[in-house]
Amino acid sequence: MHHTLLLTLNAGSSSVKFAVYAATPALPLLAVGKIEGLGAQARFSVRSTADVASGFGLAPEPALNNHAEAVQAILRWQQHAFAGAQVLAVSHRVVHGGTSHVAPVLIDDTQVAALERLVPLAPLHQPHNLAGVRAARLAFPGVPQIACFDTAFHRHHGFVADTFALPRRYYDEGIRRYGFHGLSYEFIARRLHADHPVLAAGRVIVAHLGNGASMCAMRNGRSVASTMGFTALDGLPMGTRCGQLDPGVVLYLMTEKGMDAAAISHLLYQESGLKGLSGLSHDVRTLQASDNPAAHEALAYFADRCRREIGSLSASLGGLDALVLTGGIGENAAAVRAAILADMGWLGIELDPQANQDHATAISTPASRVSVLVFKTNEERMLAEHAAELLML
Repeated sequence: MHHTLLLTLNAGSSSVKFAVYAATPALPLLAVGKIEGLGAQARFSVRSTADVASGFGLAPEPALNNHAEAVQAILRWQQHAFAGAQVLAVSHRVVHGGTSHVAPVLIDDTQVAALERLVPLAPLHQPHNLAGVRAARLAFPGVPQIACFDTAFHRHHGFVADTFALPRRYYDEGIRRYGFHGLSYEFIARRLHADHPVLAAGRVIVAHLGNGASMCAMRNGRSVASTMGFTALDGLPMGTRCGQLDPGVVLYLMTEKGMDAAAISHLLYQESGLKGLSGLSHDVRTLQASDNPAAHEALAYFADRCRREIGSLSASLGGLDALVLTGGIGENAAAVRAAILADMGWLGIELDPQANQDHATAISTPASRVSVLVFKTNEERMLAEHAAELLML
């Protein structure tokens, strides 16, 4: 039996994803689960890996109203499933680390206060991440809590990739391009380094395409540019977020439509993207199955913006050696991948339609100058690795 465990938590608005790893150097995954539907009819699901006795099905939780109750439920499950085992640390995904966090940190009261101040920069994510942190500090008193930041991977950008063309004082205040999905990019960078070291050392674009979508240009495994900017609204269109938008549109909505900040925020974060364009759904599978022309126009727009950002990031890298697709759409939607990569011969990308259809790891032809790979990302694993590194396991 494993006596010490690492727990990872990824707290969203109405969900908490978690994973349990053995606190040994190889970090074997023992169980992974999630609680969905907080505040409504909460569902607790957990999947254990083969070497753990399963059969600890939990009764549906009556009503888990908030993150504190959800984390308490995870604690009860953990004490039952891993009786006698000790949680060595809890590692949290925190979306925004601001300008100062370039690496994971141990959480204390001062850190929590500093991260609270970043809530306006990530209003959809940060409050929930911090609710998870507070709940875990209550549920696991005395256990080290570690914050891992989605912005940290991009904190080494040069000034040009980091700034907006606003008066310099705004940059100094922290209004700059942060980039997000850093834990996913870092996981892919490490995997690429392990499995394809020659490619990893070169010029790589990683496309994290899911309900949130962004791309990152890497040179030698380090981020040099990202499509996301000051917030997680910029760059590619997403499930419900608009992506790149002329700021004049926001001014027009204020002056001509009389919309206030809350209404505009709701529009851009929750009513736009694939959902807004199609008028149907934020889900690519639903759109692909639909015979509504608006559904196909939404997918065509998504593919077109992806193509433009690949061109843009290739320019910032001075060429391209490899493209890696990941995230729910990147990993599973062969038709979307095909639309993004069609007629990209000018960039040296030649798609192998059969390999793409078969969801192979390499979906470019042998003759393709640029290697195109599909990797499954694993943010939980990255949280565990950061915790192990910080605790020097």
